[in-house]
Amino acid sequence: MAALRAEFRNTGQNHYRVGNPSRYFFEPLEPVLVDRAPEQANSGQIARGSLAPIWSLVTEQLLRSMAADYIANATDVISADRQHEARQMAQAFQKKVVISLNGLLGSAEGAASVRDGLMAYTSSHATFDDLKKMLRYLDMQRELADFGRALAPKIARLEGASLDKVLSLLTALKARRADAVPFALTIVAKRLETPWELLSIATVPADDRTAARIAASPFAIAVSMVIDQIEEKHVLLLFALRNNRPVRAKEIVGEIYRIEEALRTQIELKGSGWAQQLDDLMTIVQAEIDAEISTIPGDHRHLTHILESPRLRPDHSFGHKVGHMFEKGWDVVASLLAGSTDTTNRRDNVS
Repeated sequence: MAALRAEFRNTGQNHYRVGNPSRYFFEPLEPVLVDRAPEQANSGQIARGSLAPIWSLVTEQLLRSMAADYIANATDVISADRQHEARQMAQAFQKKVVISLNGLLGSAEGAASVRDGLMAYTSSHATFDDLKKMLRYLDMQRELADFGRALAPKIARLEGASLDKVLSLLTALKARRADAVPFALTIVAKRLETPWELLSIATVPADDRTAARIAASPFAIAVSMVIDQIEEKHVLLLFALRNNRPVRAKEIVGEIYRIEEALRTQIELKGSGWAQQLDDLMTIVQAEIDAEISTIPGDHRHLTHILESPRLRPDHSFGHKVGHMFEKGWDVVASLLAGSTDTTNRRDNVS
């Protein structure tokens, strides 16, 4: 992950490792922080890269004097390893920040000033959305903390009793704070050994495979969140390919195809918005993988040898629907990209 964050920095994305006083300030957000660009963070996620510009806005523009006092006092307490006191200080400063920001966002003029202020520290307009998500999360952090404590630290399989428990907790939370559900689903996904099993939270209550019925279920947003996981894997895949890590690339490709398979087998997607979203994303994923593979020199055939596997993509997945693939020497490269399972004419039998 450290290497991936370094890659984001090299591409201009702001992945800032916050210092100690700010770390305590942002600590409650940790369950929903993700290493994605702010533009890609969904309604239940906050991009880690948004924290630095938000912190700069608060400490340099909005509450300079209060922030300076907090940083000085918190630094002393943290240095003395008085963590409980440091968290109390952070919570007190959080309340001041929330009051200040909510007051500004209550008017169009104030919201514009916050948006413009953020742009002094980032080129991402979506950081403003993350700031608003941060305020919502802090407003409901007690309910979400209780929800997280009630979950198992790690969920090996989301089925049977474990699924029933998660659904029960989500239903109770939704009754109290419906707007907390996207954050709660992100918390659940982080506990899952297989994150795309989050799909069951949408499909099981619907008791039907049709997209329309699932879309009407109480936690339908889980479907879009699982589709988002393909986009996350896509970023990791490009990083692996660009850094000559074909074994890891093969693992990620397999994960992308398994997520796709789960979506297409558990939901009758035809004609739905989810189908279009998934088709568009898989086309982009394939096109960009194609572009990366086309840069592999001819004398690096060992890369195709490592990446090739007829099991990467299931027979019934998206491979047959995606367009023409770039042809580069061995057809095992096309197998990686198009998901072909026909191995009769291949020049090797590596799997």
